Amino acid sequence: MTTTTTPEASQALAERLAATITGLYGQALPDQTVAMARSLVLDVLGLCVATRGESYIQAILGTVEPGGNCTALGHPGAFNVYDAALINGTAAHGEDFDDTFEGGPVHSGAVVVPAVLAACEREGLGGDALLLGVAVGAELMCRLALPAPRATHKAGFHPTAVMGALAAAAGVSAALRLTAQQTASALGIAGSMASGIIEYLAEGTSTKRMHAGWAAQSGIRAALMARGGFDGPRTVLEGTHGFYKAFAPSLTPALHLLMDGFGSDWVMQTIAFKPYACGTMTQPYIDCAIQLAESGVQADDIESIVCKVGEGTVHRLWETLAVKHRPPTPYAAKFSTPYCMAVGFFDRRAGFSQYTEARVRDETLLALAAKISYVVDPANEYPKNFTGHLRATFKDGRVVEFDQPHMRGGARDPLPPAELQQKFVDNLVYGGWSEAQAQQAGAWCDAVFTQASMQGAAQFRQ
Repeated sequence: MTTTTTPEASQALAERLAATITGLYGQALPDQTVAMARSLVLDVLGLCVATRGESYIQAILGTVEPGGNCTALGHPGAFNVYDAALINGTAAHGEDFDDTFEGGPVHSGAVVVPAVLAACEREGLGGDALLLGVAVGAELMCRLALPAPRATHKAGFHPTAVMGALAAAAGVSAALRLTAQQTASALGIAGSMASGIIEYLAEGTSTKRMHAGWAAQSGIRAALMARGGFDGPRTVLEGTHGFYKAFAPSLTPALHLLMDGFGSDWVMQTIAFKPYACGTMTQPYIDCAIQLAESGVQADDIESIVCKVGEGTVHRLWETLAVKHRPPTPYAAKFSTPYCMAVGFFDRRAGFSQYTEARVRDETLLALAAKISYVVDPANEYPKNFTGHLRATFKDGRVVEFDQPHMRGGARDPLPPAELQQKFVDNLVYGGWSEAQAQQAGAWCDAVFTQASMQGAAQFRQ
C-alpha cells in the first residue's frame, strides 16, 4: 500500500506559519484586529513616556551609543534599531502596566510594538507595514502561549521573554515583507536568541523589566539576519531540541493551537489592558479588596482574609508567603497578591503611586497584607480565565465573601475606549508631558496606520 504525503504535512511548523504570514501581504485585516493593534500602539507610547525617567531606563541609556534613525519614545536624539527597541520595550513593560493575554499570560505590546516600530523607522516604512507587523507579531505571541499552559513558568522561564523573541521576529518579518523561507528562518534564528528566567522573583530585582526589550531587539536581529541569508532550523518549534522541549518540558504541547485559524481567527483581538500597574493575576483580587473596602469595613475589624487561587499562580504571586507579606522592594510588591490587595483596600487603586519605597514600608498597609493568605482551588480556570476571590473573617465572627469572575479589562469585560484613552493621557502626564502634547500624541496614534512613513515618530524625541 502506498501512502502519499501532502506538502503541508511535510512542512515544519515554522514553514507553515511563514506561508500563512506571507499570505496576508496585501490583505485587509479585520476591523477588530486593526482596532486592537492601534490600542497596543497607544498603550505602549503612554507607558514609554511614563517610565522614561525611571532609574532602570537611565541605566539602559548609559549602555547605548547615540546615532541611528530610530526613536526611543520620550527621549531626545536618535538611536540604532536595536537600542531603540530595547529602550522602548523595557520602558513599556517596566511597571507591569502593559497589556496581557489571558490565555498566557504574555505581554504582546511591549515586545512587538517596539520591535516593529523601530524596524519600520529604520527601513522608512509606513503605517501599513506597522499594522501588519504588530498584528502578526501579537497574534503569534498569544498563540505561542496556548500549546503548553503553565509549563514555561514551571520550567523557570518568563513566557514574555522567550515567546517574545519569536513573536518579534514574525512581526518584523511581516513588516519587511520577507519571503516565506526567510520568515521561517527568522523564527528559527529567534529560537536561539530566546532567554529570560524568572529568578527576579527572589528579591524583586529588575531583570523582568528588560525581558520585553531584549526580546524585541532579538526579533529584529533575527529577521534582518534571515533577510541577509542566515538560516535557522525549520523545526524550531516542534523539534527534538526545539522551543517547547527547551522552555516547556513538563507538557506535551498541543501544537495544533498554533496554526488552527491563524490569519483568520484572530486570537489577539482578546488581549486585555490592565487597570492596575502590577502582576496580571493579582488584578481581580484587587477588585475584590476594593469591594470589601467599599462595603464599609475597617482594616482593624478584619481577623483574616483567605483567597481561593489557581495552583499555577502560587509560586509567583503567593510564595514565599512571609516575603509576599513584606515585599523587599516596590517592584517585588507588584508580584505580591497580599500587598496588592492591601493597597487596593486602602487606596482604591493600584497605579504608579502605590508602588513606591514609602508605600511598601507603610506598617498599616503591611499589617493588613499579613492577614491575607490563600488556598488552592482545583476548579480555578487559570490560565484560561483570571478570577478573584476573598473570604474575610471579622473579629466579631462575621464572614463575608467577594468574587470577581474575570479580569476587568479583559475579553469578558474590556476597558471602555474612554478609560483606555484616559490611562494613556494620565501616563503621558505622569511622564512630564503636557495635556496638549498628550492630545497630539493621541491624534498620531489614531492615524498611525495611514501614515506614509513611521519616521514621523521622531516628533516624540522629547
